Amino acid sequence: MSLDLAFFAAMVPAVILMGLSKGGFAGLGLLSLPLMALVVSPVTAAAIMLPLLISQDVVTVWSYRREFDRHNLATLAPGALLGVLAGYLLAAKVSDAAVGLAVGVISIGFALRNMLGGGRRTGAVTRASWGAGGFWGFVCGFTSMIAHAGGPPFQIYVMPQKLKPAIFVGTGAIFFAAMNLVKLVPYLALGQLSAQNLSASVALLPVAVAATFAGVWLVRRVPAERFYRLIYWLLLLVGVKLVFDGVRGLHLLG
Repeated sequence: MSLDLAFFAAMVPAVILMGLSKGGFAGLGLLSLPLMALVVSPVTAAAIMLPLLISQDVVTVWSYRREFDRHNLATLAPGALLGVLAGYLLAAKVSDAAVGLAVGVISIGFALRNMLGGGRRTGAVTRASWGAGGFWGFVCGFTSMIAHAGGPPFQIYVMPQKLKPAIFVGTGAIFFAAMNLVKLVPYLALGQLSAQNLSASVALLPVAVAATFAGVWLVRRVPAERFYRLIYWLLLLVGVKLVFDGVRGLHLLG
């Protein structure tokens, strides 16, 4: 990995998108890892992003430290731990091409879900349950481990409960902050928190912090619907490229 112009050309927009997501534009962070994975391996990209996510989590957890739902956290946590373990086993045992393929499939699926209206669900109000929480917690942990993309599964599970907005945001903030701390262990085991990767994280840290504050400011001023439409089209295109590269890489390995 070289910290050259091409590296920062992909990394800076990716970190900005993640910062905007943490600041309030939930979902924009889905584009970050696929964009980073265009210049480094998906696992390395996720490792560089992890310290940045933890630094942003400090702000969100402090802001919502009194506004969260304990029952949702309890039902999600066991499955999330298993999902992180499954993601670690995948990243440790298979090639970068396979991980890239998985990230691409996740990106395409989440992009299509939003573009086709999957996020605008209506119906009866649901409640947190151990069965559904265990399943969606596992999906959150798995996708978060390999792609930092646990947000949409979390939304599928929690949004139908129609919690107060502050409770919804606070529950997600605490859940993902805890999961990001857990993910430090497998990333250390994978050897991805190297001095070089951490140096890249430090170089990008000011951008991450500034983008988070920008997200808080912009979320009240920018019409989100048109912005999201563009972002999900970009996510779909990047996902298709990663799937193509992953399939080609696996073919060459075979």
